Amino acid sequence: MDFESRKRRIEETKQKYPEKFKTEEKIFGKIRRGDRIFIGTGCGEPQYLVNAMISYVDSHPKAFFDAEVVQVWTLGLAPYTNEKFKRNFRHNSFFIGNNTRESVNAGLADYTPIFLSQVPQLFRRKQVPIDVALVQVSPPDDHGYMSLGVSVDITKPAVDNAELVIAQLNANMPRVHGDTFIHIDEIDYLIHHDEPLLEWNAKVPDDIANKIGDYVARIVQDGDTIQVGYGSVPNSILANLKNKKHLGVHTELLTDGMIELIKTGVIDNSQKSIIRAKAVASFCMGHEPTYDFINDNPCIEFRSIDYVNDPLVIARNSNMTAINAALQIDLTGQATAESIGKVFFSGIGGSADFMRGAIMSPGGKTIIVLSSTAQNGEVSRIVPFLDEGAGVTLSRGDVHYVVSEFGIAYLHGKNIRERAMDLIAIAHPKFRPWLIQKAKDLNLIYKDQAFIPGKRGEYPEDLETRRQTKTRMEILFRPVKINDEALLKDFFYSLSDNTMYRRFISSRKDMPHERLQEFAVIDYSKEMVVLAVVEKENKEEIVGLGQYNFVEATHTAEVAFIVRDDYQNNGIGTELLNFLTFLAMKQGLLGFSAEVLIENKPMLHVFEKSGFEIMNHNADGMYDLKKVFRDIKPPRNF
Repeated sequence: MDFESRKRRIEETKQKYPEKFKTEEKIFGKIRRGDRIFIGTGCGEPQYLVNAMISYVDSHPKAFFDAEVVQVWTLGLAPYTNEKFKRNFRHNSFFIGNNTRESVNAGLADYTPIFLSQVPQLFRRKQVPIDVALVQVSPPDDHGYMSLGVSVDITKPAVDNAELVIAQLNANMPRVHGDTFIHIDEIDYLIHHDEPLLEWNAKVPDDIANKIGDYVARIVQDGDTIQVGYGSVPNSILANLKNKKHLGVHTELLTDGMIELIKTGVIDNSQKSIIRAKAVASFCMGHEPTYDFINDNPCIEFRSIDYVNDPLVIARNSNMTAINAALQIDLTGQATAESIGKVFFSGIGGSADFMRGAIMSPGGKTIIVLSSTAQNGEVSRIVPFLDEGAGVTLSRGDVHYVVSEFGIAYLHGKNIRERAMDLIAIAHPKFRPWLIQKAKDLNLIYKDQAFIPGKRGEYPEDLETRRQTKTRMEILFRPVKINDEALLKDFFYSLSDNTMYRRFISSRKDMPHERLQEFAVIDYSKEMVVLAVVEKENKEEIVGLGQYNFVEATHTAEVAFIVRDDYQNNGIGTELLNFLTFLAMKQGLLGFSAEVLIENKPMLHVFEKSGFEIMNHNADGMYDLKKVFRDIKPPRNF
C-alpha cells in the first residue's frame, strides 16, 4: 500500500469509526490525576500525541497532576521532565536515554532497573498498571488491524493491559509482520497526524570502532544467528560482516546495518533454529529507507520483548552470538553497561537477556565490545575493579569474548589470573603498567609478573600472518603475547623428553612461571618469539615456537625453533624459520647463527634447506651454523 493509498484508508476509517475520532480536548480530558501513562518506544514514539498532551496540560495546568510517564527509551524532547511540569508528571524509565539522563541523576525522574524481557510481566500482574497508553499505529487493513510498526517491544503488552488506549494514526508508520497488530476495536481514541518517524542517527564509526568491528568479524562465523546493540561500534561490526554467509538475526533492535546485510544476502536466516527464513526483532531504529524496507515485508517479523528477549527462546537458536557494548569492565570479567560509577547512564536493557541466552545456546558465544579509553583517552575502561556504585550488568560468568581496538580477550573458563592478563593485553598501552601494578597489589596476578612498558613491549599485531604448510595445514604465525603463558605451558608440557632435550640441551623438564615469562614477556625491539598456532573450536593451540635474540656486537641474531612431536614433518619448522628470517631482515639484521646437536638430523636438514652453512662442530657435540642475509632475498609470501 503506497502513501496515498494509506491516506485514503485513513479517511475511510474516519468515516466508518467517527466515535474514535474526538477532539484532543475531549480525549486528553480522560486522563486523571495519578494515572500511569505509557509512551511508545524510540523511533515509534508518537511525537504529536506527546506534544498535544503537553499543550493540553499547559493550557489546563490543573487538569491532572502526579501522573507517572512510563517509557523504555525516548528519543523525543521529553518535555514531561521539565521543571515546569514537575507537579503534573514524574518520568519513570526502564532505560535511560540522552534526553532523560540529566533528570534521572538530578532526582527529577526515576529509573527502574530490570531485564527488558520481564517488563511485560509488570504490566500483566498490575505491579506497574498502565492506565493510559499513547502509541503510534499504521493505517488499518481491510480487516481493521493496525500495526505498531517499528515499536512492538513493551508497547504491545502495554496496549494489551492499558485501561485507555490513545493512538496516533500515521500514514508513515510501516505495517510490520508478526505480533504487531491491534484491532481498531481495541483502541479507544485515534488522532490522525502524519509526520516523519523519528530517526536514529548513530555516530559515524571512527578508526577505533572500525578496529573493533574487524576483530568481532573474526569471531562471528558463517551460519551464526546474531544480536547486535546500537551505536557507532555495532554499526562498524555489521559493516565488517559483509563477507560472511548465511547469518541469521534474532535481536531486540533492528538497525540500518542489519537491513543492508539482508539486502546483500549476508543475512538470509536460512540456518536459524527457530522462525527460520525471518529476521526476528522487537523494535527498529533507523532511517526512512529501512522503514520502507520492513513495510509489509514477510522476511521481517517483530515480536514483543518478552518473547524476543526471553533467554530460553534465545537459547533455542544454535550458534547464537550476542554482541553488546559495555561502559567498563574489570580485570575479573565483571562489566557494567548501565552506569558510570554512581551516575546512571543507560540501563540493564536487553544485553543481560541475550548474553544469558547465548551462553545456553548450542555453540553460542557472547562478545563484549568497548573502546579501551574514555574522556578523550584520559580514562581506562578496563579497570582493576568496577567503580564504586557501578551496576554489574554482566557477571563474570556471562562473558566469553571481550574486544577492544587492541585485540580479543577470551575469558570463558579461565581463572582470575588468566583473565586479568588477557584483559591487560587489550587495554590501552599507556594504562597497562598501572593495571599490572594494581593487579599485583590486589593479588590478581603473580607478584613477580614481568612487564615491558612503552613501544618495546607493545604487541606488533601487523606481523600476524596465516600460512599453509607443505601438507596444506593452515597455521597462524604470530608474535608471542604477554598473556600467552598458559598456552606456552601447555605447549612445553606436550613435548617429549627427547624433543625438549634437543631444543634446550638440558635434562631439565619443568617449565615454571619464572621460566615461561622468558618466552611470554619480551622486548620486541631486541628479540622475537613467534608461535605457530592452530585454532580448534575457537581455541588456540601452539604447535611450534621459533625465536631469535640480538647479538649486538655483530648486529645478527641467534635463532632456534621447536615443533610439537605430533605435528613434526608437516613443514612447520621450515615456515617458522622462513618467517623469522623475514622478520629479522625487516629489522635490518645482517644474519643468523644457530647451534644444533649433531644427532638432531631432522632439525639440521631444515636449517640447511633454509640456506644455513655448517661452520664447524664444537666440543659439546654441536654444529655451529650461520646464514648471511646480504646475498639472499627475503622469503616470499610474507
